[in-house]
Amino acid sequence: MIARMWHGRVPTSKAEAYREFLNVRAIPDYRSVQGNLSVHILERAEGEVTHFITLTFWENLEVIKAFAGEDIEIAKYYPEDKDFLLEFEPTVFHYEVVGQSE
Repeated sequence: MIARMWHGRVPTSKAEAYREFLNVRAIPDYRSVQGNLSVHILERAEGEVTHFITLTFWENLEVIKAFAGEDIEIAKYYPEDKDFLLEFEPTVFHYEVVGQSE
């Protein structure tokens, strides 16, 4: 299993709207890909900036390509992201899951 982690920052004044966007648009997109095991959105307010982490779990690297394209290290963005994000971080991080508890 592979964990894929993306980080983004939005103005805190837009955090609620961005959270809604993620739940309505991004999560269903991730979940529509066969081999996506789960999606978790993490949020942390830090004054005028709110950080979002999208943490997804996938069966393997090949199924991530179905979502992200051939170069899986490049972050995937939606057109709507320009209305929220303070910058567009170019890459994401992948980790092999080597332990878990259920």
